[in-house]
Amino acid sequence: MLTLEKPQQRNWKPIIKEMEAALGTKNVIQRREELITYECDGLSSYRHRPCLAVLPRTTEQVAAAVKICNKYDVPFIARGSGTGLSGGALPVDDCVLIVTSMMRQILDIDYDNQRVLVQPGVINSWVTQTVSGAGFYYAPDPSSQIICSIGGNVAENSGGVHCLKYGVTTNHVLGLKVVTAEGDIIDLGGEIPEMPGYDLTGIFVGSEGTLGIATEITLRIIKSAESICVLLADFTSVEAAGATVSDIISAGIIPGGMEMMDNLSINAVEDVVKTNCYPRDATAILLVEIDGLEVEVAANKKRVIEICQQNGARAVTSASDVETRLKLWKGRKAAFAAAGHMSPDYYVQDGVIPRTQLPYVLKEIEKLSQESGYKIANVFHAGDGNLHPLILYNNSIPGELEKVEEVGGEILKLCVRVGGSISGEHGIGAEKRCYMADMFSEADLETMLWVREVFNPKGLANPTKIFPTPRTCGEAARNMNVDGKKFEEIKGVERY
Repeated sequence: MLTLEKPQQRNWKPIIKEMEAALGTKNVIQRREELITYECDGLSSYRHRPCLAVLPRTTEQVAAAVKICNKYDVPFIARGSGTGLSGGALPVDDCVLIVTSMMRQILDIDYDNQRVLVQPGVINSWVTQTVSGAGFYYAPDPSSQIICSIGGNVAENSGGVHCLKYGVTTNHVLGLKVVTAEGDIIDLGGEIPEMPGYDLTGIFVGSEGTLGIATEITLRIIKSAESICVLLADFTSVEAAGATVSDIISAGIIPGGMEMMDNLSINAVEDVVKTNCYPRDATAILLVEIDGLEVEVAANKKRVIEICQQNGARAVTSASDVETRLKLWKGRKAAFAAAGHMSPDYYVQDGVIPRTQLPYVLKEIEKLSQESGYKIANVFHAGDGNLHPLILYNNSIPGELEKVEEVGGEILKLCVRVGGSISGEHGIGAEKRCYMADMFSEADLETMLWVREVFNPKGLANPTKIFPTPRTCGEAARNMNVDGKKFEEIKGVERY
């Protein structure tokens, strides 16, 4: 469980006065009861109220707010819609929250060159809604796409159902206008897919607000496929469903999306969403979306059905019309929300494993469930091995969260042992920083910290996130060295 020290005594009057002058009085939130809104992101078990929140509407206002924070050595944290699941937008002691939710303009659309320019507060699904009439869409589609913002997607390098074939956010960001951690305005990338020099856009996407704040984002949009088909296959064993995933990829077929849900998740979804599409007695279901030219989809559909049947699928349902396809996907998209129907609280993880390890890892997760006494529902992007185990518990029982966090940590360590990762799309944030050393060597972490030092020399931008610190991860973090310097605390901000 995250613990935070008491805030320092600071004179906020001059800071508030300057913020109001730069952004307007209405865009500076200082009343404690109003700040409750911003005390956590989607990881609601971690809470800490900021001292101040500001709501800029332009790049220049973001830069002004950051410069004021630098002037007074105040830590600042960027926040979008607050849907993140790793505590990336969690406030820290004595900080200012820079909330980009009012920056919600789609600034330009260029269909000829397949790109869109947006502000960070634009909601993910708005992009597709805006361009769909011209036959385009924006591929990254997190389950929270109707509420999550593009700025947050950039910070966490979010994925979604279609990341198997089309990639995650970083594959669809051409350029960024960024306010650096010192308040300068710079441009990274551009309007074409490949730019000369260092790939600073690639470094920034997924940096979780530790390198600066994106204020304008140039996105790549994709032409809608000629034909789309969704298949739902149900299995009597998780191992058979997992083997089907590997066999489909081995056959040279790359589906637009390939998702798996276990029995616990299936029944939760049917209880809440009532799609009447998911067989309640199935041990696992596999959703496979095939897109492309009509002849290509027809051939791949036939082959995928054959592979499913060869692996023991009881039935394979096919849908080509828009209404039925959306209905099949509706349950998967609502899986996290449906988990709330099964339990007062749930704790979601975000590990990644090689596809071939799916059967083994799911068996180990079931073993952890039995040993710990906590039910674990499994929903995941099967095609790229991105697991989302949902550990069900009751937070009103003292000590339950700590126990559940330990189970979640064991799942992450399991993912690393089989050659995977501790995060696929949710980011590291405050939640997973203590496990970074399980995946990366000291030299790896030092190299990342050097990059952060270049962009964020005073350590004010989203401090304590991603990397372990003594306060959050104990003595092990104290032994880390960067360029011969051990950890130190400067003006209340942890840094190396």
